[in-house]
Amino acid sequence: MEFNLKKIIKALLFSTSEAVSIKDIQKVVHRYHAQAAPINPEERPEGQAEPASVAPVQEIIQDIIDQVPTLLTATQIREAVDALEVEMREANDSCRILQGPEGFRLVISPAYADWVRLLRGEPRPQRLSPAALETLSIVAYRQPVTRSEMEAIRGVSIDSALTRLLELELVAVTGRAELPGRPIQYGTTDHFLDFTGLRSLGELPASDVLSPAQISEWITRATTPVNVGDAEMGLPLDDQSSAAVATEEPPPPVA
Repeated sequence: MEFNLKKIIKALLFSTSEAVSIKDIQKVVHRYHAQAAPINPEERPEGQAEPASVAPVQEIIQDIIDQVPTLLTATQIREAVDALEVEMREANDSCRILQGPEGFRLVISPAYADWVRLLRGEPRPQRLSPAALETLSIVAYRQPVTRSEMEAIRGVSIDSALTRLLELELVAVTGRAELPGRPIQYGTTDHFLDFTGLRSLGELPASDVLSPAQISEWITRATTPVNVGDAEMGLPLDDQSSAAVATEEPPPPVA
């Protein structure tokens, strides 16, 4: 049997519903070598001869063992998983590999998810509302972020959207800000990474519209009260002078 890392990884993922990490795969290879080592002739019981039919079999086993590397690097495992994932997508396989923060997991392809749902008698999953998606995006890119900062960006209350995200465990309380009143700060969870198919927050798409510094400046302006005068409202100064003169009382008549 030829050593095929991709098929071995696929078999490991099929065997469990839990995430399989790179360290888990490396431990499996280590155990394979520890348990598949052939019997040393010196360790054979005294007076027991090796059967003639055993020698060719042991040569085949030893050949298989020699094909399995004693140490698999994280890069080799990731490359094998990526290649396996490409093969499954090109073949329109019913399964996909989800790479999350805890490792790799075999999941049902979205095209076949409804069939599994019908087998289990589960209701259709509820979609996030546009308000919840906008709030989740703000938390993902600005975390840790306070409620007032989220409302300053959205321009409306985020109570219902934030409550929904907390119920789905996509967002969680991470601490308190060093600001007056010590407001609560929010951040994303590991479930958010699984939900979006990201391995880390560093894989979030970069924004080409506003930089973090521009967003911070925007939040500062939105949360800082500004006194607006007539000039800021666009009223011409000449009209203001004319209006002031018109309101003055006329001079008394000259005798």
